[in-house]
Amino acid sequence: MQFGIFTVGDVTADPTTGRTPSEHERIKNTVAIALKAEEVGLDVFATGEHHNPPFVPSSPTTLLGHIAARTENLVLSTSTTLITTNDPVKIAEDYATLQHLADGRVDLMMGRGNTGPVYPWFGQDIRQGIPLAIENYALLHKLWREDVVDWEGKFRSALQGFTSTPRPLDGVPPFVWHGSIRSPEIAEQAAYYGDGFFANHIFWPKQHTEKMVRLYRQRYAHYGHGTPEQAIVGLGGQVFVRKNSQDAVREFRPHFDNAPVYGHGPSLEEFSSQTPLTVGSPQEVIERTLSFREYVGDYQRQLFLVDHAGLPLKTVLEQLDILGEEVVPVLRKEFANLRPADVPATAPLHPAVTAKKEA
Repeated sequence: MQFGIFTVGDVTADPTTGRTPSEHERIKNTVAIALKAEEVGLDVFATGEHHNPPFVPSSPTTLLGHIAARTENLVLSTSTTLITTNDPVKIAEDYATLQHLADGRVDLMMGRGNTGPVYPWFGQDIRQGIPLAIENYALLHKLWREDVVDWEGKFRSALQGFTSTPRPLDGVPPFVWHGSIRSPEIAEQAAYYGDGFFANHIFWPKQHTEKMVRLYRQRYAHYGHGTPEQAIVGLGGQVFVRKNSQDAVREFRPHFDNAPVYGHGPSLEEFSSQTPLTVGSPQEVIERTLSFREYVGDYQRQLFLVDHAGLPLKTVLEQLDILGEEVVPVLRKEFANLRPADVPATAPLHPAVTAKKEA
């Protein structure tokens, strides 16, 4: 099982001090967080993609390329690559380049994003979000697997005799996840290609996540990629952990109450009971995370959000220490003991990465 963290890259004031980091500071801190993730033995670091304030990760491949040069083992991914508003040709080129620089330690997650104005900024219509996602990924999939591509679609100019360069490392494209909060069409798309499905699993109750993952597993099997249990599933999650739950709740509450996304809404206790947000002790995080298996089955990747809502860098690094030392080792062991032998333990890795691990 792969464990890691993802960031949305928000620049948010610390409600306990009133201080807002600069964009420069936030970007540098994100790099520090990724390096810490490798140091404590996590498997994956993923960044979102946003093109509006208060977010800074508008250029994921630039950020991940820099992190690749400073890490050895971390799988570098995205927690959204905007398949709707990016040109699939540019995605093919950028992530193949990153794959070469990182010696294969790259995968990515396709998504439509959650900011409506981004569509017209890039010349697209939000009402075409699902058709854009389907058509653009069909082209990207083709560009990485065919040396010479002829293409004609609805949303971009035609291609004739086009070759995307560089070609994927050793001819093996990066593994792709399709991320969704609410759209069954995206679960269907992931199943059709035999790709991974990543359930955001942050804002919705477990019943919704269970329904989406079940659909993906059923359709994965329908398309002949394997049994439903062998489908590649990832989950998002949010945690804040301290030695005891009282300290965790006390420290995190002001950040939750003022968070840009869910602040000034449900209470921390209400939100925690209705979503996978876990604020508590290491044992509480372990037990809550293990419970996800009860409604999604055995899955391959768990990413935690730990650096949002104005949390200072020092606190985030402390969170990673606790995850790496007290939480993830237990989760690895418990999930491994529960997993049937015929179910993949991790998402597919590039052969170069697998060979390095086995060396």
